Amino acid sequence: MPQAKTGDTVKVHYTGSLSDGRIFDSSTDRDPLEFTVGAHQVVPGFEDAVLGMSPGESKTAHLPADQAYGQRDNRLIIRVNKSQLPPDMTVKLNDHLQMRSGDGRVMNVTVAEIADDNIVLDGNHFLAGQDLTFDIELVEIV
Repeated sequence: MPQAKTGDTVKVHYTGSLSDGRIFDSSTDRDPLEFTVGAHQVVPGFEDAVLGMSPGESKTAHLPADQAYGQRDNRLIIRVNKSQLPPDMTVKLNDHLQMRSGDGRVMNVTVAEIADDNIVLDGNHFLAGQDLTFDIELVEIV
């Protein structure tokens, strides 16, 4: 029976949960996730877990934060004066925004705090710093 290897395009069903058991994402009610093993389209630990699996096989993979979305990085938390926002822009706590970094890259950020004169934006992925568990079923090697 074939086994998933680097370079293979695979389809998987998965359910991702946090250490406390709360589910943060699942493909159960939609099409399976398709990605190419080794192309860095998913977090490293997820990709590693699929290596060697055969179609129809299921497994549970426990990923430390470093193999998932990484540790939180305080350099990605920035305070912005409200005067720097467009005048017609209203922000709420937990809003997801995009901004340009100093080198021109687009960054996804979350509004983490709102004060009188400024807001705090967090550029960390919402799962950064979290150990994750994935229940994975390899549906197909394409």
